[in-house]
Order: sequence, then structure tokens, then C-alpha cells
Amino acid sequence: MSKLYFSYAAMNAGKSTVLLQAAHNYEERGMQTCLFTARLDQRAGEGRIASRIGIAKSAHTFTEHDDLRQTVERLHTEAPFSCVLVDEAQFLSPDQVWQLASIADDLGLPVLCYGLRTDFQGKLFPGSETLLSIADQLREIRTICWCGAKAIMVLRLDEHGQPVHEGAQVHIGGNNQYISLCRKHWKTQQLSP
Repeated sequence: MSKLYFSYAAMNAGKSTVLLQAAHNYEERGMQTCLFTARLDQRAGEGRIASRIGIAKSAHTFTEHDDLRQTVERLHTEAPFSCVLVDEAQFLSPDQVWQLASIADDLGLPVLCYGLRTDFQGKLFPGSETLLSIADQLREIRTICWCGAKAIMVLRLDEHGQPVHEGAQVHIGGNNQYISLCRKHWKTQQLSP
């Protein structure tokens, strides 16, 4: 039986790198993959999953209104594949997570999702919350805080490098706008030694 997997981490832990490596492993064995990423995150360009270490791959995009089960069924009919990989999974709606579960359960395709667990205020993203609730297998991808401890929190920074405490949950940005910290330094907002 195929499974729904959720690999989660703080920013800059290498989630996209791990996804791209998984796609490479399938394709190296002659099995095609179907990649998705959130349309609203266009830091690498629309429909592109890119890693900070320089590897990238084209992907289908999704918005919160798309029916992923229907899309996967159509794409699988057009050109069969062995696995579905989803980057930026925190941006999935709860309904879309259930659609991905049905892809694993009913279509027999493994679904590997990668994304953030929490936002800059320490709150779960709705897609991540649903994945944490129903995924068959959870995996934490680890990164470290400046102090060397495991970083599990993300702090948003303004244009002057100062912590932001309020605002929309979704704000697309990279290393200049977010920093991954351990819980202790996230609470104290200590950005460096």
C-alpha cells in the first residue's frame, strides 16, 4: 500500500534538496515522478523547485483552490508516473491534503510532501497541521540555530533585520527575511551570539 509522507523542517534545512534527491532517485531507476510546488512561491520562478545548493527542476503549480486528486489523475493518464512529490506543502489546504491521501490510498501512488511546520509566530500552517494529523509517516529534516542546537522555529525579519511580531501568516521570502532558530533563541529573539 502506498503512503502519504510529510517531511518538515524550519527554513533552510534542505527540504527542497531532499525532494529533488528523491525525484532523482526515482528517475535514476527509470521511474517518472510528478512534482508540485505552490504557485505563490516564485522565488525560483513559476513552476520551479530550486535548492540553495544550485539544483532545480520544473514542477506543476498549485493554488489553494486546485483539486490535486483530479489533476494527478489527469496527468497520470497522460503520462504515467510512480510518485508524487509536493514542495511548499505548508501552503496546501486541508482538503488538498485529504486529496493527496486519497491519491496514496486509492490510486496506489506514494505522495511525498515537504514543507514548513510552523510560521514566524510559532503557529501551524493549515496544510502542515492536516499533514501532521493524517500522514502515514512523519520525518523531521534538521537544521541548526546559530548556537548549534536544533532549529525548530522561524523568525521573520523586516527590511532592517529586526524581528517582526505581527502580520500575515504567508509572506514569501528567503534568507534576508527569515532566520531559523532554536526555541530558546526564538523566544528571546537573539539572532546571533
